[in-house]
Amino acid sequence: MTARPPFHPDTALVHGGTARSGFGETSEALFLTQSFVYGSAEAAEARFAGDDPGFIYSRFSNPTVKMLEDRLCLLEGAEACRATASGMAAVTAAMLCCLSAGDHVVAARALFGSCRYVVEELLPRFGIETTLIDGRDLDAWRGAVRPNTKVFFLETPSNPTLEVIDLRAVADIAHGAGAKLFVDNVFSTPLFQRPLEFGADVVIYSATKHMDGQGRCLAGAILSSQKWIDDHLHTFLRQTGPSLSPFNAWVILKSLETFALRVNRQADTAAALADRLADHGKVKRVFYPHRADHPDYAVASRQMARGGTLIAFEVGESKQDAFAFLNRLGLIKISNNLGDAKSLITHPSTTTHQRLDEEARVDLGIHQNLVRLSVGLEHADDLWADLEGALAA
Repeated sequence: MTARPPFHPDTALVHGGTARSGFGETSEALFLTQSFVYGSAEAAEARFAGDDPGFIYSRFSNPTVKMLEDRLCLLEGAEACRATASGMAAVTAAMLCCLSAGDHVVAARALFGSCRYVVEELLPRFGIETTLIDGRDLDAWRGAVRPNTKVFFLETPSNPTLEVIDLRAVADIAHGAGAKLFVDNVFSTPLFQRPLEFGADVVIYSATKHMDGQGRCLAGAILSSQKWIDDHLHTFLRQTGPSLSPFNAWVILKSLETFALRVNRQADTAAALADRLADHGKVKRVFYPHRADHPDYAVASRQMARGGTLIAFEVGESKQDAFAFLNRLGLIKISNNLGDAKSLITHPSTTTHQRLDEEARVDLGIHQNLVRLSVGLEHADDLWADLEGALAA
């Protein structure tokens, strides 16, 4: 992977990847075009043959989308990036572009519900075997390896219980087995955790979340080595078409300018609220990676620069208790999104993980009284007043 850029992430988020047109615009240009014009038939031939590196068709690549990809490379410390229409398009494309019938995937069981669908239901339909394990158990990774294992897949921290997995240890196991490690890094963001530095091979994002951060558009991103992108992902995206809209790319480019400001402020508030919630008598348990009582605190403190913007906690004893709490909130909105400027809260058992049966949810620690809070940019005291009032009721 490329070395860390010679400037801080805050600077890369403002200036990275910018490619100005002949007009010399200050803001990144928005190229809403499907195709491009060639000066001659010979020029078109050279472009399609790959001898000329220019643009051909926005399903393949686009100047605005490329600026976003280049900026994300600088932020992540990756050689190459491809943007997609959504985070789940990124997950699915990353898997299908490099796997074939007869291959095997080992995945941590603590995954977003749609990622579980891809691993448990979609891949096996194409003859790709899968095994789900407890991602925090290193022996489980070792024990699940088969001769045909090609990919390890995990998210850390996990959705919604914020399990933290030792990336370096799992990467070493994967590489020892001849497999690649794919990491969904949405919850931590590249500001607080850069999986490539711990040995991951492919990093996946839903840019819909913190990177947009204002609830406006969908986007995804896949980052890896130039060789892996060229050998596997480039042609797959070009031919199957999960393309990112140039407009959405432009929106996220503008959002990235304030990314560090927003996410650091949200993490400040999340850490403070996690402590207050842990001291409240109506809250049974709090999950926040940088609290010393988190089961994976040792790994989180070593691997994550900060605890992130998400908190999971258990309210009362039942779904009815959780619903009563949620329905009393006023400032904090009920929504399954996260990473937004507005604080959002959801009940995972009946929303993001409702497709799992009760046994599977309990196995993951997703109990009926669990809620997941995505902390926004509101003042911490206003958020606490809302939470405290709902808990008191």
